[in-house]
Amino acid sequence: MQKIVFGTDGWRGLLDSELNLENIRRVAQAFSVYIRRKAENGKVAVAFDGRRNSGLFALEFGKVLMANGIEAFLSQGVVPTPVLSFFTRENACTAGVMITASHNPPEYNGLKFKSANGAPFSTEETAIIESLIDMEPPAVTDQNPAQTDFLPPYIKHLEETIDFKVIRNAGLSVLIDSMGGAGMNLMADICFWNQVYCDSIFSSPETDFAGRTPEPIEKNLAPLSEALKFGQYSIGFATDGDADRLGVMDEKGRWVNIQEVILYLAEFMVQKFGARGGVVKTSSVTDKILSLRSEGQAVKVHDAQVGFKYVSEAMVEHAAVFGAEESGGFGFFNHLPDRDGIFSAFIVLQMLAESGEKTLSAFLEKKRKEFGLIFYDRIDMHTNNTKRHNVLPVLEKDPPQNLAGFPVRAVKSFKSSRGLINGLKFYLEGQPRWLLLRVSETEPMVRIYAEAESMDEVRQLLAEGKRLFE
Repeated sequence: MQKIVFGTDGWRGLLDSELNLENIRRVAQAFSVYIRRKAENGKVAVAFDGRRNSGLFALEFGKVLMANGIEAFLSQGVVPTPVLSFFTRENACTAGVMITASHNPPEYNGLKFKSANGAPFSTEETAIIESLIDMEPPAVTDQNPAQTDFLPPYIKHLEETIDFKVIRNAGLSVLIDSMGGAGMNLMADICFWNQVYCDSIFSSPETDFAGRTPEPIEKNLAPLSEALKFGQYSIGFATDGDADRLGVMDEKGRWVNIQEVILYLAEFMVQKFGARGGVVKTSSVTDKILSLRSEGQAVKVHDAQVGFKYVSEAMVEHAAVFGAEESGGFGFFNHLPDRDGIFSAFIVLQMLAESGEKTLSAFLEKKRKEFGLIFYDRIDMHTNNTKRHNVLPVLEKDPPQNLAGFPVRAVKSFKSSRGLINGLKFYLEGQPRWLLLRVSETEPMVRIYAEAESMDEVRQLLAEGKRLFE
């Protein structure tokens, strides 16, 4: 049988050859064994995005759960991943399952596991389920799970948490690009119900995402950029394939570096709700966050491994007010310890409204004067050289004393679920200045990130990172 290996956030693979009914049943049975061990009367929520066969896979997953004596709730239709996470928590489910390949191209599909609190499964839980694959042959019932509308509790919570009065009074207008994904018209509908002007594009789920990769980054958002240039909007948003990530553009159709969005959201949450247990960021996020203060004291900042499940774990452990990753995922203490592109968009909108500015570009101009510019970049380097996995352990044992002429102050290593070093961050002299090296476990890919005091320095550090691998 085909070997199934889980990644950082569940399981993804090519449709038909990897993601097919047979393999879905195998994973569902392993998941069922885990739930049976975990809870005597287990309940599991199952939802799906708009990719090809997602609904079919969700139905089959639910039938395997039921055959194992586990109560299954199946979403009535396509919903965003955070809606599944919220339903799982609010209905005291043992766990949740989302059929999605998130921001991957349309030829992929996959699934994500959610814990009872709505957060991604921990590394340990995911490893256990992987170990249980093929321990028992799949059981499948002829009965279909009960279909349930997952949206009402999510919408109710969002309308109670976001200050729509301040957004409405600010007279802000919004354009949302759902990228043919699971975000659909949800944000536009909520805006309409709360008398906030919002238009949407690509708001119907499409199996091919209308010819785009559904990742809300600058190169994929030309339609949003063009629509903003010819409209009268305050801000533009884009959500990915399952609407748990967010991209932001100003009213002139210009991409906003996600590092800036993270910095300003962190400040907003700390100023509005207090530092609580601090903020959590992945190691690839700007270290300018270290300058945040609350009531005269430095805000505690927790650095996590790249991958939002590590952010979620740290948010829960430290009772953090906010958590973020460099790829556009944000978590909030008053919502979920999980990514949510739609909720995040409304928080950004509220932040803009409370600033008194009418457009995002005016807000950014003010904030850049306050914090200075962020100089950051990353490169994704494809390589089939198997020795790439040996580089980081060697560098950890014998780290360089300087990089691109800058003294190395400290080195921090990060380990994969299998205990192997897959990330190494070099902290250099500077405010801020660092280099992060990561090796993918599932792709022939090396990722190199750098932040410094100028773009010339960033380019020097990235070149140094490439040299270390080459």
